[in-house]
Amino acid sequence: MEFGVLALQGDFREHRISLEKLGADVSEVRLPEHLDGLDGLILPGGESTAIGKLMVAYGLLDAIREFGQTRAIWGTCAGAILLSKDVGTNQALLGLMDITIERNAFGRQLDSFVIDLPVPFLEPSQPDYHLTFIRGPIITQVYGQAEPLMTLPDGRIIAARQRKLLATSFHPELTSDLRFHRYFMEMAQSQSET
Repeated sequence: MEFGVLALQGDFREHRISLEKLGADVSEVRLPEHLDGLDGLILPGGESTAIGKLMVAYGLLDAIREFGQTRAIWGTCAGAILLSKDVGTNQALLGLMDITIERNAFGRQLDSFVIDLPVPFLEPSQPDYHLTFIRGPIITQVYGQAEPLMTLPDGRIIAARQRKLLATSFHPELTSDLRFHRYFMEMAQSQSET
């Protein structure tokens, strides 16, 4: 299987390295034609407004929307914002997932934090996953075909899935734990077989 990482801004290199460690063929996506032949795409963390403007400038917004109709996309942090249908501000969004997001829900850069939580849908389910939040968003509403996957202990949603689409508020690419990347690869493979 072949995967792409949107490489306009943000921490795309870390995602590429994580996928390569799992044996995937990975390319960096900067233009619509770079999506050709890919089975899945990761939208990395970064600054969602800047990434959205660059997607518009390079003709990627509509191309990724079309890609997401049949193939897997995972958005982490800013990427999750871009996948959502509503963030309460006027910015370029893909609008592919039935989720509403609150940007910078934890505060400024200084308010970044890490927490270890169980993730029962990952294999193996132990140990707990080390979650890194950097100006992270919160998924405030999940509706339609989307379903929540993970919450913080206070009940706030930090991961959701909608068939072949995955959104996480945190940064799995900043850990050495490859279980989320493997989950996305398996998700993309299962969707390509249906």
